[in-house]
Amino acid sequence: MIPLSFAVLLFSGVPIAIVLTLTTLVYIQLSGNEVLFLSYVQQLYGGLEKYGLLAIPLFMLVGELMNEGGITRRLIAFAGVFVGSLRGGLAYINLLANMLMAAIIGSANAQIAVMGRVMVPEMAARGYDRNYAAAVTAAGGLLSPIIPPSMLFVIFGVLAQISIGDMFLAGIVPGLVLTLAFFIVIAVMGFFYQYPRGAEQSRHQALASLVGALPSLSIPVVIVGGIAGGVATPTESAALAAVTALVVGTVFHREFKVGHIAPMLSRLVANTATVLFLVAAANVFGWIIIYERVPQVLATYLQTLTENPFVFLLLVNLLLLFVGMIIDGIAALILIVPILLPIAMRTYDIDPFHFGVVICLNLTIGLLTPPVGTGLFVAANVTDCKPMDIMRPLAPFLLATMLVLLLISWQPGLVVWILG
Repeated sequence: MIPLSFAVLLFSGVPIAIVLTLTTLVYIQLSGNEVLFLSYVQQLYGGLEKYGLLAIPLFMLVGELMNEGGITRRLIAFAGVFVGSLRGGLAYINLLANMLMAAIIGSANAQIAVMGRVMVPEMAARGYDRNYAAAVTAAGGLLSPIIPPSMLFVIFGVLAQISIGDMFLAGIVPGLVLTLAFFIVIAVMGFFYQYPRGAEQSRHQALASLVGALPSLSIPVVIVGGIAGGVATPTESAALAAVTALVVGTVFHREFKVGHIAPMLSRLVANTATVLFLVAAANVFGWIIIYERVPQVLATYLQTLTENPFVFLLLVNLLLLFVGMIIDGIAALILIVPILLPIAMRTYDIDPFHFGVVICLNLTIGLLTPPVGTGLFVAANVTDCKPMDIMRPLAPFLLATMLVLLLISWQPGLVVWILG
């Protein structure tokens, strides 16, 4: 009855947070153990009593301040200095700018929306196919949940009760490997379709772009440097980055105005409330899963299939590729971690940071695949393209992501060596 209630609510279009809370109430009622109702609200609220979750609205605030303060445009100009003259140069600029933005925003959908509005019209005007431009932008959004700071990493760290700062560091090498794989895809497609070369900048133009971007580059330095150097926690780094973005946008670029504050904070509150309500709902749902000993039962079953950690990760990846297609990445992460993480650690001796990077990278693929594919639909909406028209040029990027996922699953050293 419980799986049936969950499935009916989910496929009826009910928001996933409501699905989780209602399914838990149905379980308590049908179990006859009504004393659990006394703990329901406590478990719901307890899901938010985690200091690390404060990083989520702070990183969202950094992204909003960047957009309003002219920082995004200057990062794009900075990227153009290094790759703009290559064949398909604007595609490289798009991807490199996405990598820089990923080190600041931490939200794939927000990143796709921002870069889609900025880069796709410019690429289309320079002779690129509009669907290809949208596909490159959408693929760049896949970097956001992997390159720190990452909202998925914050939530995983809270659920797994491990260091969010170390989780951020664990994503650096996989993020760079994924970026390199995307560069290779762009190079091959650029040669095949003969996309135009970008105009080579003069020394004066290049210097102006580099100098103009220096204040903007202070933001990823504050975030990643503060965490890697042990100077600040991820939450403190997010707060410092927000202050830095505000100063850069008002003092250096002089584009952030008082009139931007009200609509910016309105968007921030709405987005934060959505994410945190989902976290709270998933906490109460996970409480029931643990109460029913689901991880133990599943662990026993998986041991009958394989005792090899890599094969276990392959099975998990296959499961999550399917789950990610029908459930939002954050919701899927919150559902999966309480069940599979104990099995990965205790039964297969898999490092929690390795496991976290693997499942977070896996779930990013679901952002761009139907039927849910929120990132795909965001890209379509902001670029006036049809989702299925974007899918064809996007396919090589998704294939590259799957190959990187397979490599990281096979070689945990790519994730954990940076942690010492």
